[in-house]
Amino acid sequence: MDKSQRSTPNTSHPVVHYGSLAVILLLGVGLRFLYLAAKPLWLDEIITALFSLGRSYTEVPLDQVFAPSQLIQLFTYQPGQNCAAIADRVATESVHPPLFFCLSYAWMGWLSALKLPWVWALRALPALMGVGAIAALYGLNRVAFSATAGVVGAALMAVSPFAVYLSQEARHYTLPMVLITLSLMGLVQMQRDLHQQRLRVGVWLGWVVMQGLGLYTHYLVVLAIAAQVGALALWMGLKPVRPRDWAALGLAIGAIALLYLPWLPTFWSHLTRPETDWLRPYDPEWLDYLAPIAQTLANWAVMVVALPVEGQPGAIAIAAAVLMGLACLWLGRIVVRGWRVGWDRHQRPSFMLLGSFVAIALLEFFVIIYGLGKDISVVPRYNFVYYPGVCALLAACLTEEKQSGGSLKWRPVPWLSRSLGIVLGLGIISSLFVGYGWVFQKAYYPDRVARTIYADASLPVILVVSYRSLQEVALGLSFAVELNRIAKDTPIEIAFINSQQGDRQVWKAIPRLQHSLPLPLHLWIVANSSVRKRDFPNQLRLFNPAQPTARGRGECQLDPEQTHRLGFPYQGYRCDLQSTSN
Repeated sequence: MDKSQRSTPNTSHPVVHYGSLAVILLLGVGLRFLYLAAKPLWLDEIITALFSLGRSYTEVPLDQVFAPSQLIQLFTYQPGQNCAAIADRVATESVHPPLFFCLSYAWMGWLSALKLPWVWALRALPALMGVGAIAALYGLNRVAFSATAGVVGAALMAVSPFAVYLSQEARHYTLPMVLITLSLMGLVQMQRDLHQQRLRVGVWLGWVVMQGLGLYTHYLVVLAIAAQVGALALWMGLKPVRPRDWAALGLAIGAIALLYLPWLPTFWSHLTRPETDWLRPYDPEWLDYLAPIAQTLANWAVMVVALPVEGQPGAIAIAAAVLMGLACLWLGRIVVRGWRVGWDRHQRPSFMLLGSFVAIALLEFFVIIYGLGKDISVVPRYNFVYYPGVCALLAACLTEEKQSGGSLKWRPVPWLSRSLGIVLGLGIISSLFVGYGWVFQKAYYPDRVARTIYADASLPVILVVSYRSLQEVALGLSFAVELNRIAKDTPIEIAFINSQQGDRQVWKAIPRLQHSLPLPLHLWIVANSSVRKRDFPNQLRLFNPAQPTARGRGECQLDPEQTHRLGFPYQGYRCDLQSTSN
């Protein structure tokens, strides 16, 4: 039989097929909910928490001292909000579209009666959406390739450390990933219909709706839409399609724009907000030109395997990186072999469409990096834009490779090959590392900061956070939430001090803070990222509540052993009573 006439067989029996899918979904649930609430909330998750609980930055006590009890109240669900109010708050206090936050607020309302831990509840919705992405990937590959490729794709999505990482973030990444996967499934069906010279209005409308929902979930979905349109247009340009087919594509694009028209002014206003400038302008030194390429390759690697590198001793980090590199080289050979086999079979149109989607998305990323000077490769989570296409193609290649050789002599299920078994094993181990917090550690390390501040539990603590933007307020809240979680028996008070007029504004404000803690105590200052060690004053005066009418009765000495920086600098002081003779 000619190779072009062979097709990839499906799993042998419906019970085995759907039983395998059920086990894969359960595995995906287990990995995504593993230690879901154990890791600290970081800056972006704090923003999600405020909006999802019906709160606002205006409720954060600024330029004053407050107790942890107010912190607990701030992160308590506030009923009575609607999506319009949430959307207005998101539009003014962040630079994101509103759909995910509206859904998250409704979700937190449904769970509020169950009295579940609020951090677990907050992350549970993205985790469930991550499970939905497993099912969606199965659907995509079943339509694009075969039922067997669908099961393999679901398995790869279930154990992908990248997908597990996104699922455990209280952020809006798994929802657009589901929507992009479903839209790719629609795109494949549209391609097949065009090949058969027919148009199904329902399929096109569904595709348009998925894109519209995606745009209201995350702005980067526009890159996925452009890549899908480009991939379909490229295929249409190589095939004898009718003028009405091009008209249908144009109408679909227009319909997406029409759906997004109400939010378009907000989108444009968000593009000019200072919050979007956090990515450093691209530095054009010759070595820096290579950094995004290396980072992109690393981002691809962690889609399959992720071993502990962050915060590890040099030898362990190097060994882990080498093992990851070797695993990816081995997998790359298998993917190339599987691609060649699949390309020679009847799946060529699907390979071409999804391959073009991934290639165009990557091209868009490099245009942003090298053309606009924004190195988005340093943010691995942004690869959600094209990850469904990568996962689908990887599964198809592994499925085809199994048919061309390399199968196990004994297989518990028909779709499992030796290569796939190794990939799934690496994925499970890597996802366990994610669950335990050994890889994809939280940005700015709120847990490390809190442990450092709480190293001496014998004295009370005042945490002072300098802020110039709402993002820095959220950063300080992430430290405060984690500190309050671990410091159960130590008195703590917190203060946010505006530093828009310069860092000296903070040093001058500290003596005026009306705190209630007895001296001696520890004072910790989280400063702006531009502050260096030499900028912290050696001495600071502090209000003494025991003598409220006498200023400067507390004196704080900088502790040179407590100078730290994890993205933002934070400095420790020891505050004692000042002698009256001084």
